[in-house]
Amino acid sequence: MKIFTKKRLAIAAVVIVAGGAAAFWLAPKGEPKLPPLKYRYAAVDVGTINQTVTATGTINPVALVNVGSQVSGTVVELNVDFNDRVKKGQVLLKLDPTIFNAQVKQAQASRASALANLKLAEANFERNGQLVTRSFVSSVALDQSRREVDVAKANLQLAQAQLERAQADFNNSVIRAPIDGVIIKRTIDLGQTVAASFTTPNLFQIARDLTKMQIDTSVSEADVGALKNGLPARFVVDAYPEREFHATMRQFRLAANVVQNVVTYNVVLDVDNKDELLKPGMTAQVRLVVANRANVMRIPTTALRFTLPEEEQEKRKKAKEKADKGKVQQAAYTPPPEDDLAFRSADETARLFKVYRLDAKNEPQPVDIRAGLSNFRYTEVLSGGLKAGDRIVTRTLAQPQEGL
Repeated sequence: MKIFTKKRLAIAAVVIVAGGAAAFWLAPKGEPKLPPLKYRYAAVDVGTINQTVTATGTINPVALVNVGSQVSGTVVELNVDFNDRVKKGQVLLKLDPTIFNAQVKQAQASRASALANLKLAEANFERNGQLVTRSFVSSVALDQSRREVDVAKANLQLAQAQLERAQADFNNSVIRAPIDGVIIKRTIDLGQTVAASFTTPNLFQIARDLTKMQIDTSVSEADVGALKNGLPARFVVDAYPEREFHATMRQFRLAANVVQNVVTYNVVLDVDNKDELLKPGMTAQVRLVVANRANVMRIPTTALRFTLPEEEQEKRKKAKEKADKGKVQQAAYTPPPEDDLAFRSADETARLFKVYRLDAKNEPQPVDIRAGLSNFRYTEVLSGGLKAGDRIVTRTLAQPQEGL
């Protein structure tokens, strides 16, 4: 009985060991572990791309008039202040009229004297005319009288012009608003002397309508090719950082601005400021939407700037040299002149880039593409060996991660 029991236990042990061995060898093997992931990547997808041109500009009124003075004098009356709304012809200030009144009176006296001299000369001419007919005086005396009449008439005209000028200076001593608008700047105070000897001083700045504003921007010469009138734009100002305003491009000005060999152009945008939230002089960060495409293949723009680390490039170079070692060296092929890039059109060579796609072993492989629209986030892929879902390298990781 004991022998029979021992035999059964031995058989059971053999069966268990054999089953375990069979289970080990017959069990499905796990997937091979991938090498550590050394690069950050993003998937190629399909979506919308908006190409924009960014610029910085200043918000200004559409019509801004500088009001100055043609005459010098002391301000004796000041009727307006900052932010006052004025009407065309309204008196803004008056200069001391004492000197101007004296000049007008002096000119009037000069005119009266010239008029009296003219009357005397005409009387002498008429008298000499009668004496000549009676042969009491010679014709020379008559000619002299005619000359005196002509001189008196010229002096009268001169006196009249001086009177009109003195009257104009008197009228200009009263500064009036040339347009309807708002006083946004005042550089004069009561009692201050206005000196208009060499240049016209700017006393006031008047904005015609603050509900209609414009943005004067400086756009780089590299971006002006995509601009045209009517383009929509958006901008923000520091005063309202959480609010975005809308604008429309109105004018591209041909006069170039060159500062330290950097060429920019002035682009003017119209802004509706019906709430008058935007103030003259504010700085605007503008984005002009120059193109828009939907349902296009796109990759992160950072992928265009990625290059392999130097150690990886050296490793691949040595591997290629080792693979080429022992191969029969062939004569180098010299392309004909028409195949040289220098003879190709700009359309054929522009927007060509090399990006890197991760393969099944997490190794980056170069892929040549032709790029289309681009912004700071995405770039359109017009042609190349990419498809949606491919993993495109964007940068190198500081610490490799275990592959999945």
